[in-house]
This record gives sequence, C-alpha cells and structure tokens, in this order.
Amino acid sequence: MALSKKKKTVLVLLFFCGCLFQKVCAQSLDLSGAKVLCLSGKKEFLLRTPEIFEEEVKKRTGLKLPVVRWPLAGLTPSGVAKVRRSSKYKSGSLANGRAEILLLAEEDLSLLPDKERKGLEALRDIGAEGFKVLVPEGEGAATVLIVGKDARGLLYGVGWVLRKLEMRPGSVLLKDRPALSSTPVYSLRGHQLGYRPKTNAYDAFTVAMYDQYIRDLALFGANSIEILPPRTDDIPSSPHMVLPAAKMIVEQSRICASYGLDVWMWYPNVGKDYERPDSVQRELEERERVFSSLPKLNAIFVPAGDPGDLTPDVLFGWLEKEAVVLRKYHPEAKIWVSPQGFDTDQKWFDAFFAHVNRQYPWFGGVVFGPWVKIPVSRLRQLVNPAIPIRQYPDITHSLSCQYPIPKWDLAWAQTLGRECINPRPTDEKTIQNTTERYCIGSISYSEGTNDDVNKFVWTGQDWNPGTPVIETLRDYARFFMGPDLAETGAQGIIDLENNMRGEALSNEGVERTLLQWQRMEQNASPWLSESPRFQMCLIRAYFDAYTRRRLIYEKELEQEARDVLAQTREAAWLPVGAGKPGTFIGADEAIRKAREIIRRAASEPVLPAYRERCEALADSLYKSIGAQLTVKRHGGMQERGDFIDFIDQPLTDAPWLLSQLQAVERLGTEAEKLRQIGEILHRNDPGPGGFYDHFGDPHSWYRIVPGPSSWSQDPGNLESPHVGFGTGLDGVRWMDNPLAPGFKAKTIPRSWMSQAITLYGTPLKIHYEGLDSGVDYRIRVAYTGRFRSHMKMVTESGYTVHDYLKTGTEPLYEFDLPGTAIKNGQVTFVWTCLETDRGAQVTEMWLMRKK
Repeated sequence: MALSKKKKTVLVLLFFCGCLFQKVCAQSLDLSGAKVLCLSGKKEFLLRTPEIFEEEVKKRTGLKLPVVRWPLAGLTPSGVAKVRRSSKYKSGSLANGRAEILLLAEEDLSLLPDKERKGLEALRDIGAEGFKVLVPEGEGAATVLIVGKDARGLLYGVGWVLRKLEMRPGSVLLKDRPALSSTPVYSLRGHQLGYRPKTNAYDAFTVAMYDQYIRDLALFGANSIEILPPRTDDIPSSPHMVLPAAKMIVEQSRICASYGLDVWMWYPNVGKDYERPDSVQRELEERERVFSSLPKLNAIFVPAGDPGDLTPDVLFGWLEKEAVVLRKYHPEAKIWVSPQGFDTDQKWFDAFFAHVNRQYPWFGGVVFGPWVKIPVSRLRQLVNPAIPIRQYPDITHSLSCQYPIPKWDLAWAQTLGRECINPRPTDEKTIQNTTERYCIGSISYSEGTNDDVNKFVWTGQDWNPGTPVIETLRDYARFFMGPDLAETGAQGIIDLENNMRGEALSNEGVERTLLQWQRMEQNASPWLSESPRFQMCLIRAYFDAYTRRRLIYEKELEQEARDVLAQTREAAWLPVGAGKPGTFIGADEAIRKAREIIRRAASEPVLPAYRERCEALADSLYKSIGAQLTVKRHGGMQERGDFIDFIDQPLTDAPWLLSQLQAVERLGTEAEKLRQIGEILHRNDPGPGGFYDHFGDPHSWYRIVPGPSSWSQDPGNLESPHVGFGTGLDGVRWMDNPLAPGFKAKTIPRSWMSQAITLYGTPLKIHYEGLDSGVDYRIRVAYTGRFRSHMKMVTESGYTVHDYLKTGTEPLYEFDLPGTAIKNGQVTFVWTCLETDRGAQVTEMWLMRKK
C-alpha cells in the first residue's frame, strides 16, 4: 500500500531522531557495570581514593562498582594484561562491552599496553598534584584511565571524573571521551572549617559531617583545611556541639590525614600577657596540649590582630617560643603571620616587616587577610621575594568585611545582612584573579555553610584561574543536585548573585530567579528536595522575592501616609487661604490616618506563603546540616548567619516616621503640631538653591570622586570609596546589620544606616558643581557608621571646614562655607581620618544657600 506524503514525512523524522539518539548514546560511555582496578599496591598512594569513588557513585545511583586492589607482588605488565583478559575479572562487569576504570600512578604507566601508555604520554606533562584522564579510542569495552602524578593527583583525577559523571538511579554515564591533563596553578588551595560557637553551622557538625564536607572540597581540588584551637576569641562551647572542641580538632586532623590533605591551624593570641614569664608559660602549656594531640599539623597561622594586637617585637618574640613547642611534635611545621590590626601605624609596619624579612627558620610566610591596610601588590614588594604570601580571603561576609558586595542596596543589607547565604561566583572569580597572582594560593576565611558555593569557586580558580566560573557551577550542580540540574542549577546560582546587584526596587530579575528555582522545586525528587545545597539556594530565592515585594508594598504605604500628612496646611507649606476649602485636615486626624496606613504592613502582610516557605526551609537546614538561621528557633548567634530573623525588618522610614509622629502628639498646640509635621515631611529639603545628598544612596553616588582603580582592580576598596553600612552612634551596641534603633536609643532615619566610606588613609572626596560662587552656604553634614573615626573636612582648594572631630557621639554638625571657597561654581570636599582610625565615613549633606 502506498504511503501518504504525511506518513512519509513522519517516518523520515523518526529515522533522523533515531540516528540522533544513537549518536548521543554513542558519545556517552556507560559505566553502570564497570569495575575499578587499582594498579598500585601502595597504600600511601591510593589512600581512600578508591573507596571515595565507590561510595560517591553508590550514593547517587544505588550501584556498587566493584573495586579490585592489586597485590604489590603481582604488578607486572603481563600480569595486569592477563587479569584484564580473564573471564573472572570480566564476568558481570566487562561482559557485553561494559567498561573498566583504572587508577594508577604516572610512574606505573609501563603496566599498560602500548596503545594506552602512548595515549597518556601524548598528553601534556603534569606536575605535582596533577592528573591525566583518558578514554582511549577503540572498539569494545571502554576503559577510563585516571592517572595521578602522586596520591593527591589521583584523588583530584577521580574528583574530576566524579564531577563530570551523569549519575542517576541505576545509571552511570560519562559524556564524550575525555583526554586531558591538569596541574594546579597555585600550590595552596583550602578553607577554614572552625569548630566554634561563632560559626553559623560548623559547631553542629558531627565527625561524619566533617568527613563528608572535607571530602567534597577535596574532590574539587582543595589540598588544605584550616582548623581552630579550642580557645579563641569566642565562648568555649555551644549547645550544638557533639564533641568538646579539643576532641573534634583531633578528628578533623585525622580526617585530613586520611585524604592526604595538609592541616593548618588559625591560632590567635588571646592571652592576657605575652611578656610576663608566668603568663607566657601558661600559653606554652596550652600549645603543648593542642599540638601534641593532633596527628597531623603542617602550619599555624597567627594573626597580628583581630584578635591579638601585639607589637611586632612582642609578637615575634612570642612566636619564637611557640615555634619550639610546635616543632617538637611537628618538626616540619612553620608559623605564618598576617599584619592584621585596627590601629596599626607606619612605625608598627616598619617593625613588622623588619622581623618578617629576617627569615627566621621557623617562619613560613606572610598572610594577606581582612583588615590588612596594605594592598597585596604592595605587600609583595615589602616582603623578601623568597618569602611566600598566602591569601586569607573573607568569602563568608557581605558587608563590613574585606570584600563587601559593591554598592549593595540598603534593603538587602537590612535583611540579608552580613552573613547570609551568599553565593557570589562571578565576584569571587574577580577577587581571586585580581589578588591571587601575588600569592602561592589561599585558605579562605569561612564562618559556616553560608559561603558554600564560594568555597568551590575559589578552589576552582586556585586550580586554574582561567576556568570559566560557569564550568565550576555546572560541576557543583551536577555533583550535588544531579545531572538534570547541571545547567539550570548553575544558571540559577548566578541569578541569585544577580539578585543582589543594583537597586532592589527596580530589579525585576528577582522574580524570574524565583520562578526558575520554583520550577526546579516542583520537579525535584525526594532526594533533591532534602538536599541542603539545593535548599540553601531555594531559601534565598524565596527570601529575595519576598523582600523585594515587601519593599515595593511598604514604599507605597509610606508614600500614602506622607500624602495624608501633607493634607495639613503647614505640612504642605502652603500659605493660609491657599487650597480648596475642605482639602486640609487637622494634625491629630492626619497622624491617626498615617499610623493606620503604615501599620497595614504588619496587619495585611504581603506574600505570607513565601515567608512560611523560608521558615520551613530554615528548619530543614537546621535538621540536616545544623544551619542556624535564627537565634531563638535554631540557637544561632546574633548576626552570625541569622538572616531569617530579619525577614520582616522594616524597609522604609516608617519606624522613624512613627516615632516622630508620637513626639508630635505630645506637643501642646495645633500650630506646633502642624509646624512639626511640616518639618518631618521636609527633612531633606535644603531650601531654594540648595543641595541635599545621601551618599549611601546610588542616586547621589555620582558626586563621589572615584579612586584610581575600578572595583575589579581594587575589590577590597583599599584605595577606592564604597558604600558602608551601620549606625555607630552613642548608646547603641555595635551592630553589623543596619537597624532602626540608633542614637541614644531613638529611632533613626533610614538614611543614617548607609554612607560613603574609604578605608584607613585613603581620602574621601565628594564633588559639587552648579553652586553660586557669589554667596555663602551653610553646610549640614551627618556622620554615622561603625568606625566612629576622628574626621577632618577640607576643600580641595585648601579651605578647612572643620578640624578633626570624634564622630559617633552626635550625628549632625553644621559649618559655614564661604563663597570664596567655591571656584567657578565648583567645590570638592575632602575627608580624612587619623592614621590609627579605620576610615572616613560621610552619610548625608545639605548645602543650604545663606540669605
């Protein structure tokens, strides 16, 4: 029977689809029934690598790939070939063309047949910790060759393969036929995992959880883990701890040794005195207990400050004594030091580098970390070229930190705060690529699982800074969330970072990000739904969408309340008799209506389902990984990852407005009330011909004179202005998160929570144009911020507006600016602070034309 034209078309399409399916299948190697053959009898080479491969595959697929360990005496080319051909070895695994996975050292390539050996030798040479992966071309059973230069190289080769595998229940596929060699660019690649209460999750980790987390990091290329001693600047214990700190650090050291990783210890000087013999002896006895308990310790890192704060002479005198105890138990271990400190001056630095460049036999190198005043490029010039520099990048914080999110919106700072779940993949790549070239690598500063994505990005960049960040994220999503999310999960993480860019109010991408993660959530398997790494991304997507919608809603309510207040005559600043009859209302009625409008934010909340989802995910993360996203509910520490506590933080000036209206109600007469309402509504009005700016707001940032480098060149803002957060006024405990309670327990304007800031000796410059050179101005300036520095304000032309004054006691100051200080309608103001202060901060300024 003749086929119709339509049926012929269908058959042709089916034929091509079948060919395409065959081509795709042909490109993927089926390893579901493979055996793993270890061509080495050296335990010190294999370590736990074969069991890692076996266990990680089984977790994701339910399949147990048999591991064959070769006896040392039988390692000959002919013996290996005989076993690989034997029916016993092939049965159940290589039968029907199934695959084998061979693990071996580069020095043992002679055990392979010529074709495999020559294929590996044709790849680029590898160095220390490097690996090669090859699937030789050929018919029949596929062979995956994983070759390590050394024990770590084999581990990293297995890690690379695991990251690329598409693992599903009952199935293990490897796409394409890899043929690569890879050697790390930087020799130091690690992360700090401190078992102490101040962290947002690590104190709840069990031994098994540390083992898995360290393994995960190693599979992506980490070679070092930094632990903390039992005594730091923290409280000694937390209710989450399953072991005393003294016992857990022994387990951490043991785990690292079992994977062949180096162990570092961050050991600050928190004793009372490092010069008195009795105090020094107590400190040495503590070091003796700690160092002797650890099965492995390669180095200790001692910060000069934050905490510590010793003079260089005292510091290095103490370190020499400490080194004796350290090397008694770990003869090859050395001590590294950072020039961290809050009040260091040039004299301090001169003494510090004099000691550093003496190259003491116990001295390992210099660490560049938070609160180091000197850019790492300059640090490299000051330190002897033979002395290595290690990075200690803060990847865990988002504000008031070494690498704050550039020009972050105040709404995010108020809610996500300093230590939220903070995937910043593209930012972290930029930071690493800019700063790491002066160093041998990095061990990051981390306070918990909130920075999980950032850890893997840093490790990937330390391995090869040319790696596109999306490649690392695809590996991350594929390995931890499953192959079906390799692309969508990776892009979703980048979208979470983009949520935090620019103004929250206008960032419509926040809702699109949530839609992407909701789609993944709807299609998630039970395993994925309970995955902590998936949940950490999901909670941020919901939190961000909830916060932005709340911001829009609360802004509308605030404006509606202000419109009601403006219906009073004096509030509208209209002359008596102006306006239509009946359009004005009295002060008390206006206050009542405005208060009712503002309170709708709480009585009629927006998107309560999103809030509930965030709380449910926070509970789940606490149960699975001990993440403490609230203080009361999950036992967290204030401002240590507890961003869910700030989920309903007011996002407008409503709290300040309500407090001002409460004060208005206490006034005696209607005239006084109406006049004060007018002052409230016109707070930011500089008058005719005047200027007002809030320098924490992006709309005023154009007045800030930029530094010599862009953010990508100076991500730590050591030479450039940036936006800072916090109030820092008398009567308030220092807070990282910007909150409404402020000066002397009064509710403050929201503008006081963010400001323009420069660090240390870098001047802050703000430029104005369009002024009237023929008249004098009155300056009103607001100084807020966490530094509470001594500030001096001058013009670039040399006029002194005010000499050094201590900020943090009063927010507002007024000064005169004579017309003679204005040149061609322009003036540039310059702020500096004392050498021992942490930086200059300017919040608001009014330039009011004098009549």
